[in-house]
This record gives sequence, structure tokens and C-alpha cells, in this order.
Amino acid sequence: MNCLNQKKQPVRCLFGTDGVRDVANRGLLTPEMVLRLGRAYVMHLIGKGYSRPAVAVGRDTRRSGEMLEAALAAGMTSAGAEVISLGVAPTPGVSFAAKELKCQGGAVISASHNPAEYNGVKFLDGNGCKLSDAEEAAIEDAFGDTLVDDWRPTGASIGRVRGIENAMEPYSAWLERMIAPEKMMRSMNVCMDCAQGAAFRVAPGIFRNCLKSVETIGVEPDGLNINEGFGVMSMEGLSQRVVEGGFDCGLAFDGDADRVLFTDGKGRILDGDIMLWVLGRWMHGNGKLGSGVVATIMSNMALEEHLAKEGIKVFRCPVGDRYVLESMKRSRCGLGGEQSGHIIASGFAATGDGPCTALLFLKACEDLGEDMNSLVDRFSRYPQILRNVPVTDKQFVLGSRRVTEAVEKAETCLEGVGRIVLRPSGTEPLVRILVEARDRSLLEKTVRFTEDAINEACTELKAAGGDVHAVR
Repeated sequence: MNCLNQKKQPVRCLFGTDGVRDVANRGLLTPEMVLRLGRAYVMHLIGKGYSRPAVAVGRDTRRSGEMLEAALAAGMTSAGAEVISLGVAPTPGVSFAAKELKCQGGAVISASHNPAEYNGVKFLDGNGCKLSDAEEAAIEDAFGDTLVDDWRPTGASIGRVRGIENAMEPYSAWLERMIAPEKMMRSMNVCMDCAQGAAFRVAPGIFRNCLKSVETIGVEPDGLNINEGFGVMSMEGLSQRVVEGGFDCGLAFDGDADRVLFTDGKGRILDGDIMLWVLGRWMHGNGKLGSGVVATIMSNMALEEHLAKEGIKVFRCPVGDRYVLESMKRSRCGLGGEQSGHIIASGFAATGDGPCTALLFLKACEDLGEDMNSLVDRFSRYPQILRNVPVTDKQFVLGSRRVTEAVEKAETCLEGVGRIVLRPSGTEPLVRILVEARDRSLLEKTVRFTEDAINEACTELKAAGGDVHAVR
């Protein structure tokens, strides 16, 4: 399997895989840029027929969040939008509020798992879902349009900013209702890591109402320590605390709480693949799964192998939660996600929701009688090799005859026993090779001749002076 023939997406320059992101107060994330971005987003909503759109806005705990929220709100209100400020709120909480408050859109100011000096802006639609590539491309078009500067409402047509006290209480209440009181998991002792991020006020109370006991770490944000030694990118501290404290398991969020990862009682990480394996079987048994499970091209083949035994089909999609959601809708699947812990259970939440996923996973383990400490051993992953190869022209390399023939050869060798994925990095001048197979020698051989083909294509391009037309 490879992704040389993926469907082309609309070209975007500002938006990356998860909104617009940069070092705060630099580049794309200056107040001036964010103000203009807010105006462009509202112009996009007006173009869809919402004459005075309402937008729910939340942020994580970064120091730059207040500055950028002020800029974003200024841009939105100057274009005529009504801004509902939620304060510090997880991305799934903003998603919930956008739908609950009948807004036409939502915005989250967060750089997710990135260090504190970064920040970002990502937009949602009125249903609380992340925007498609096409919608983000349309916002970029509006961003560069002179109409963004010319559209200047005055008087009563200028928008307002309205804050809500205890804005996340409805979201918390919804999560607790989802796990009805009689179904609460009163036997569980859990250690929770809130990453010094947006989950720190919301998640502890919810889980304490649902579990026997909860100890928290990463709940003292100071604006500069988000994700620093805590959260999904730094699981070592949580693993150690779980083992030392004798907890049943640990769970960790990222900075905006749209992702969650677990550790078992032995401190071993339970990633998104294992969660999809458990949740897929649980939802299938409850009649809520639909056609199957969506996983990205990076998910281990063991996921397909295990779910196939239960008669559950796995649909593959490109990396990125927006593509997971698109594939879920297209394939009519009720569950999808990534190894990173970004899971979408469409019957429960409209976007990746760390607290929701965590509660569902714990409930699924209880209902299925799963021994959480056995999951890592029983999942039995296919060995993988991931190789990053530097290139000067990703498009040329992926389209070259040498590389195409190498991938075809690899697919023939791996048919029925493994797979290969070749994809360009979205942020670096690299082509990524992923090969899976139980046979270690076959694994290494396949990576070696594929990497050789990529290097030969680069040499060929260099010899032609970088002239693609001369090579072809």
C-alpha cells in the first residue's frame, strides 16, 4: 500500500495540518495577522449566507493566548460577528459550545502539543467540526482579498464580544451524562496528566465523579509550562507515577485536550491503535460502529488483523484528523482515529475529544472484561521501520520512474505479509518510508532498495541541475 496516488487537496499556504501555527508574535501569529485572519473567517461565513454570524472562541493556557484572542475577536467583530468568549477551554469543549449555543462557527487558539512559545488558530463549523481543506483554502482567498480591508461595518452593525461564566459546565455535564451514574466505573484508580493545558479545570472533576479515585499531575499551568515534561509528548513521568503509585492505569492529554493516550498498570503506553481495537469491538457490539473503523496509513497492520477476526473492516486514509473524519463520513463509519490518540467517535463527539475518548475507552474495557495490562502483549504489532529520506523535490521523487518501480516491487514482495507507505513530509524536505512485515530480513531489504531508489532519483535530478523537465 502506498500513497503516491492520493487525491490532490486544495493548495493552502497559511493553514497546515491543524490550523495556522507559528511562534506567537512572529510570522503568521502576530496580532496583526490574527486580526486579519479573524476578518477573513467572518467574510467566509458571510459568504455562506450568515449575515451576522456568532462564533464561539476558546484558548489553551499559553501566555500568548489572551493577546491573540483579543486580536482574533477584534478582527471578527470588526467584520460584524458576535464573539462568544469561552476563556480557557479544550478544543472539544469549544466544539461542544459552538453546536450547543447554535453558533455559525468556532475558533480555538492553541498550538496543541507544541511548546509554550508557539500558538495557533483553528476554525470549526457550526456543528463543531474542523473545516475541510476547501473551506480553509476559501478563507485564505478571503485573507488576500481587498474586500477584507474594505468591509467596514459601522454603528449597530459592528459585532460584540460576550463572555460566559463557567462556560465549560454544560460540556462537563454532557460528559458525565454520557456515562450514566449506574454505569460509572467505581473500581478504577487512575492517574491523570492534564499537560498544564486546557483540560486542567475540566477533566479532573468529570473523572472524579465517574471513577473510584483520580490523582492529577500537570494541573498547575503558568502560561509558559504547557506540555513541558507533561502530556502525550512526555509520557515517561506518567508511566513512572502509575507504576510507583500502583494505579490501574494512567491517561494523558495534549495541550488542547483533543488527544489522549493511556498507560497500563505496568507503565506501558496504550496508543490510538489499541484504543481503536478496543473501542471498535465495543461499539460493534453496541450496534454503533456502522461500516467499520477508519485508521490512517500509519496505523499498524495488527489493527486490521485483529478487527478482521471480529468481522470489522478497517478503512485507510491519509494522516490528519480532518481526513479521518472525511473518510468516516464517506464510509459511514462510527469510529476513526490516529496512533497519536486523536480519536473520533461520531455517535458521541463531532471532533477529537480526549476526555470523551478516555471515558469511552475505560467503559469499553470494563464492559468487555478487558485486562488492561494484557492489551500491549495481545495486540502483537507488526515490526515497522520508518525512514526519513532528505530530498530537494518531493514531487519529482514521488513521481519518478525509479521510485514508482521500487514501490511496485515492494508491494509484490510484501503482498499478504506486509505493506509499504511512501509519503512526503508536510513540513520538511523529506520523503517518509514506512514498511511493516513480520519477516525482519524482508523488512530491511524492502526499506533498503526503496531508499536506494529515492537517492538515485535525487542524484538524477541533481545531475540535471535541478531541471525536472530535462530529467523527464
